Amino acid sequence: MRSALQKAFLYGICDLGYVKIGTAEAVARALLAGGVGILQLRAKGHDPSELGDLALKLRILCDEFEKPFVINDHLELALKCQAHGLHLGQDDGSLQEARSQVGPEMILGRSTHSLEQARQALLDQADYIGFGPLFPTPTKKGRPGIGLDEIRCMQEEVGRQIPAFCIGGIKPENLEEVKQAGARRVVMVSHLLSSPDPEQETTKILSQLS
Repeated sequence: MRSALQKAFLYGICDLGYVKIGTAEAVARALLAGGVGILQLRAKGHDPSELGDLALKLRILCDEFEKPFVINDHLELALKCQAHGLHLGQDDGSLQEARSQVGPEMILGRSTHSLEQARQALLDQADYIGFGPLFPTPTKKGRPGIGLDEIRCMQEEVGRQIPAFCIGGIKPENLEEVKQAGARRVVMVSHLLSSPDPEQETTKILSQLS
C-alpha cells in the first residue's frame, strides 16, 4: 500500500464525530468511490473494543479499492483488523515505539502543527504527515489555526520526501488559497462528511486538486 500512499492527494477520514457507526461503511465506500487516496477511521471518545467489526469492514473495503486503511490512535485495533496504517498525534507516543510494535510494513502517520514538528516527524521516519490545522475547525475544537505561512517551506523540506497532507478547516471556498500557499495534498473532513452526496463531492474536490 506504500505505492498507493504516494499517489494519494485527497485524504478521507471516516470520523465517528460526524458519521454514525451504522452508516460509516456506506460513507467510506462513497469516499473511496469518489477518489480519496487513503481512508482513516477516527473515533474519538469511542471504546476501541466497540470498533472491531467496523474497522475490519473498512479494511476489507479499502482492500477492494486498493487504498490504504489507517486507524487513528488505537494501535491494538490497527493490529487486530490488520489495518495498513496507524496515525498518531503529537501526544500519542513515539513513532519508534509504535514501529517496534507494528513492524516494518505498517504505514505510520503523524499529526504535526508546526514546521518544527514536521521536520521532527521526518527525522522520526514517519511515512506521511498531517500538517495543520490551517484554519479553526470544529473537528479540533479550541485549537487555533496555524495559518498558511509555513506550508511552502514545509512542502519543500518535508513534502518532497514523504507525503504531507494539509488539514484543518479546508473547504471549497479556501482550497485555491491553500493550493496557492504551496499545498499539494489535503485532508477534508466535515465538508465531505456533511455533503448530501459524498461520492460526487469527493470527485469534485479531487478534480480541483489536479
